[in-house]
Amino acid sequence: QVHLVESGGGLVQAGGSLRLSCAASGNIFNIGAMGWYRQAPGKQRELVATITSGSITNYADSVKGRFTISRDNAKNTAYLQMNSLKPEDTAVYFCNAVIQTRSNPYRAADSWGQGTQVTVSS
Repeated sequence: QVHLVESGGGLVQAGGSLRLSCAASGNIFNIGAMGWYRQAPGKQRELVATITSGSITNYADSVKGRFTISRDNAKNTAYLQMNSLKPEDTAVYFCNAVIQTRSNPYRAADSWGQGTQVTVSS
């Protein structure tokens, strides 16, 4: 019924910036908290940043001061501005959202995108 699509990933040199987008579409009634996660090869998926429906944000210590999560509710979209990128940031970045559908607005379910690759070269 709903799906998330990430975009904006790519190859960037250390110290550079990228802006990721996560667009939700489908039979959406409401979107609650949204977040960005990342997973590098051979490692577990880790939380990068979250943002509530009231725009309260939370960041992993490793990205504080460098990354900024935001959202545009009118566009059903979340963003992740990544500055001062490091090689350690290289990973597939996934978008997550808690979504209530119009067909079943009483159920809030986690939705995940397919991911976008971010590669930071040194």
